[in-house]
Amino acid sequence: MKNYDIAVCGGGFAGISAALAAAREGKKVILFEKQYILGGLGTAGLVTIYLPLCDGFGHQVSFGIAEELFKLSITYGAEDRYPENWLDNIGTKTEADKRYEVQYNAQVFAILAEKLLLENGVDILYGSYVVDISTENNRITKLFVENKSGRNTFSVGAVVDATGDCDIAHFADAPTALFEQGNALAAWYYYTNPDGYHLQMVGVLEIPEERSGNKEKLLTNRRFTGIDGKELSEQVCLSHQSTLEHWLKKRETDKNAVISTIATIPQNRMTRKIVGEYELSDTEMHTYFEDSIGMVANWKKRGPVYEVPFRTLYNKEIKNLIVAGRCTSVNEALWDVMRVIPCCAVTGQAAGTAAAMTDDFSTLDVSKLQEKLRNNGVVIHEKDILK
Repeated sequence: MKNYDIAVCGGGFAGISAALAAAREGKKVILFEKQYILGGLGTAGLVTIYLPLCDGFGHQVSFGIAEELFKLSITYGAEDRYPENWLDNIGTKTEADKRYEVQYNAQVFAILAEKLLLENGVDILYGSYVVDISTENNRITKLFVENKSGRNTFSVGAVVDATGDCDIAHFADAPTALFEQGNALAAWYYYTNPDGYHLQMVGVLEIPEERSGNKEKLLTNRRFTGIDGKELSEQVCLSHQSTLEHWLKKRETDKNAVISTIATIPQNRMTRKIVGEYELSDTEMHTYFEDSIGMVANWKKRGPVYEVPFRTLYNKEIKNLIVAGRCTSVNEALWDVMRVIPCCAVTGQAAGTAAAMTDDFSTLDVSKLQEKLRNNGVVIHEKDILK
């Protein structure tokens, strides 16, 4: 048995942020990632758009590690959507201008994120799945992890569920809820031609409503839960088929187009979330929450800003479990907003910092958590960016 202060389950942007925040607080942290690359949907899934850190009206709303990882992703240049008005102070930041978002290279980011975590003392265990847990007195005491070495046991103080599918909460019998609509099929890929290297979005798109009219052409009417093994395999096969068909069609007009990268994980956006001590609603934009741990914007349209209550990150039934990323407690209408990269980083930093402070999240003094977050660059309330 191996002992850690904090176990972070899942190495997407939420897990990266949580592990980094906890390690910077001096804790012994291990991160389990089932793939052999960090970044989750934002790298292996090729959803390589770091959606906005701003509200679309000139106010940055997400800070701290969310902005740190943004800048890390373009250390060696951006692929597209470079926001010169935000990064280089060229031009203005009105509702007619670029938002604080960027398209980045997945492989470069994954390597840089790995380097950053290792430099901060995080132990990374790739190819590793938490397959079961042990609980005692409403606490997770052990994680059972499978990888090439077989099944191993880890003793933990606090656990961050950044799996994207709320797997750990599910194993612990914490209250969870499924995404009732199910996920539409996506088949994103990269291709090269003489004009360069291009991201091709096929199926579900990441285009704001103001540019898309909220209309997308579905590849199939079938929807996917994202939490069934057989279904996931079928989904991936359909995605591959759609990628091939799209590319062959493209070749009719662009004979030099060559597929360079396909997604290596299912491109599911929303699957399962925790039922937290509070459920944040899409109607609560611009609402002050005393226990806010940071803010997120709405990538789909300009204007809305949401303070994220700490209570959305845990359920007191499992004292030492906290969630981050798309596992957080929100209503279905807000879920599609909260599952993107800046939101994952904001909640991840809060979850990792909180895990470094306590193993009973229901008793944590949130004001002390907020103080730590502020000291690490996070702006907590919307009133503080409107001064």
